Amino acid sequence: MASAWIGNRGTVRDTGGFNAAREAEIIWKAIRGGEARTTIFSILTSRTNAQRQLIAGCFREGSGKDLKDVLRDELSGDVKHLMVALVIPPAVFDAQLLYRALKGPGTDEEMLIEVLASRNNWQMKDIVQTYCSIYNRSLRTDISSDTSGNFRKALINLTHSRRSESPIVDAHLAKNDAQVLYSAGEKKWGTDEDRFTEILCFSSLQQLKKTFSEYQKLSGMTIEDTIKRETSGQYRYLLLAIVKCARSTPAFFAEKLRRALKGVGTDEATLNRVMVSRSEIDLWDVRTEYKRLSGHSLYSAIQSDTSGDYRTALLRICGGDD
Repeated sequence: MASAWIGNRGTVRDTGGFNAAREAEIIWKAIRGGEARTTIFSILTSRTNAQRQLIAGCFREGSGKDLKDVLRDELSGDVKHLMVALVIPPAVFDAQLLYRALKGPGTDEEMLIEVLASRNNWQMKDIVQTYCSIYNRSLRTDISSDTSGNFRKALINLTHSRRSESPIVDAHLAKNDAQVLYSAGEKKWGTDEDRFTEILCFSSLQQLKKTFSEYQKLSGMTIEDTIKRETSGQYRYLLLAIVKCARSTPAFFAEKLRRALKGVGTDEATLNRVMVSRSEIDLWDVRTEYKRLSGHSLYSAIQSDTSGDYRTALLRICGGDD
């Protein structure tokens, strides 16, 4: 299951000559000696999550303490949140995000959309199981309790991990699905949202791209334009997020980063979330899309919009400048 969280375009890769026990001991000695920060950053930002879990296990055996708890005690501010996120297993990280989105004050629909629209089937299965294991609750039940209507139905469909994973793009099916979408939206009075939900939640991402191309040929409109015209509220935003991920998941996250680093103040929570969750999957491609969107590199944006230890840690995860 761990391979579902690893891609071939990540900036963080397995480190050769890795020795978890030795690195756990180095971290523990540095913490006791009051020189924790530089050592923690250099080790944890250059190791994969799987390697960090081994370090955390050895750290617990050697010190009797949980590495996450020690990081919370020894660090402060934004860098503390980043370092703690790095030592949490990916499925646990996502399960925690979803729990906070559903059980905090109000419902954080944007967080629900970000996670559920962008994870693949194996990641989603891992998240659903982990959510139940941690909180002794059903993710689907919590979604049902906190959302409604077509938005709820689409979210629940995504959690069932039924998206096709066939690498084959069926041109005939794409034309049929384009016609179904056209008939369900632009061609009729009112909108048959179930057809939109079914096709966007269950077709493979490659198949969706072909369907969107056929849809534009048929209707003279992009699928995004139709979704904006025919749907509303959080359901609209969810469908648009699925479309963005189908067209380019790295571009979807690059836009998240652009908004986090643009304007007055920096959205550190989003910055941490994206940098950590994509660092082993496709952060190189996210960087490319970020530069295309903003005109400057992600590395330079982090340099100018963050500072101190936090900047140092983020730049390590980001990799070298473009």
